[in-house]
Amino acid sequence: MCAQLRLFSSPAAGPRGLRYQPEFITADEEEHLIGHIRALPLTPFQFGAFEGKRRVASFGWRYNYTRLKLEQAEDIPSWLASFATRIETFASLPRAEIKQVLCTEYETGVGIGWHRDKPEFDQVFGLSLASGCHFRFRRKAGEKWERFTLEAEPRSLYMMTGEVRHLWQHSIPPVETARYSITLRTMSTKS
Repeated sequence: MCAQLRLFSSPAAGPRGLRYQPEFITADEEEHLIGHIRALPLTPFQFGAFEGKRRVASFGWRYNYTRLKLEQAEDIPSWLASFATRIETFASLPRAEIKQVLCTEYETGVGIGWHRDKPEFDQVFGLSLASGCHFRFRRKAGEKWERFTLEAEPRSLYMMTGEVRHLWQHSIPPVETARYSITLRTMSTKS
């Protein structure tokens, strides 16, 4: 069963641990962020020997899919740090808890397949910029898949913690118009 989600006012409205806030940033802030992302030296996403169609830049930490480990990346720039602080406040996290940021550019027709974020990361936040997307979730339920779709609008923020973060996979089908996203992550305390 596929449902569309607006606001999570109750746990039954979507997968547990998923929180969504439309209009988290203003249109002016969105343009400011997109301008900064466009100015970055974005590179194709590397998944081991494979090259993805989306282009990315990492800050704080990056996962090296060839070496299968986290590596230090450039420091989180001030234009991102202020938004990270705002998200930490929104999520009731201590200051400077967000340690990793990934800026992504999706050209028309580009998406991302089913996956879970690496276990080295804990809470995951995403700002959707320029256009919306169908943010899909699934988890195995016996012989079938339980599914859910969040319509992530431009300027919105999603938050994944607990069950949705660790038990559900997520994906984005090919986008209909160019899109940018900023994914922010805290680090796992598990070794």
